[in-house]
Amino acid sequence: MDLNQLEAFSAVMTIGSVTGAGRSLGRSQPAISKAIQDLEGELGYALFDRNGPRVTPTDKAFLLYEEVERSLVGLRTIRERALEIGREEQLPIHLVATPALASTIAPAALKLIEPLGLPEHIHLRSASAEQVVHAVLHRTVSLGLTSLPVAHRGLDLHWIGQAPCVVVLRADSELAQADVVTLDALRDQRIITMSNRYRLRQRIDMALGQDKPLNVAIETNTSFNAIMAAHAGLGVALVEPITALGMPIEGLAVRPLAVNVPFYFGVVTPFGKPVDAVTQALIAAIETAARTILHGFVKRGAGDHDDLL
Repeated sequence: MDLNQLEAFSAVMTIGSVTGAGRSLGRSQPAISKAIQDLEGELGYALFDRNGPRVTPTDKAFLLYEEVERSLVGLRTIRERALEIGREEQLPIHLVATPALASTIAPAALKLIEPLGLPEHIHLRSASAEQVVHAVLHRTVSLGLTSLPVAHRGLDLHWIGQAPCVVVLRADSELAQADVVTLDALRDQRIITMSNRYRLRQRIDMALGQDKPLNVAIETNTSFNAIMAAHAGLGVALVEPITALGMPIEGLAVRPLAVNVPFYFGVVTPFGKPVDAVTQALIAAIETAARTILHGFVKRGAGDHDDLL
């Protein structure tokens, strides 16, 4: 199994045809076909069902693809860094965060440290909380921002941010006239919220659904999806505050909850890896950006992790 085979496999998975993958990689169609065939021969199972120039990935191919992409990201990072060392360039920033943090606090923090001199290259990627942890554990990124829990070995947790969850609803709705949304008011609404029951959703259910479960009409994997569903009039979104406050949308109102449902996120780096000056400045700037964007932001120490959860 070599790099050429993995790149060919990734390209075919992404593009959907051997010919298109060849054009993208600057190789001939027969060369791509042979690379895939050789990879299948080594693995001992088929990755694609063939139908002329187009191919359909097998179930095994989808399972393998995620691992291959992570490996290729790491290899590309090594290649880029090797070239940068040769050119004596400053170490680039590799930052991965959950979608809410990647689209709000991360860019704001990068802007804050710009006067200090940003590297020529910045890699900012959004991923699920589990994928953020995976990237930091495998040291393909220098810094990660993710929701709690982050109790994994192999991570250095620098600090924890806390802010209360909010309700997002159409500005023309009757409930938007209230300064604070009560639990009783929520029980009369169709709720749109998160689906991951091991993170924020668990705290929402524990805080608000003890006596009677909420009417959760729509479950989704990102707060932005929930907010846009509320914008469409499908219900009210019960979400973390970062997306709601960091990406205000015309026609929507953001209201605090009468019941405190805390959202927690952590700032993590690979365990034992020295943190360079730029990353240290970025970690400090993330706190500043969070205090600016989030109402009721509280910074907590890493040692509070288990007690908070």
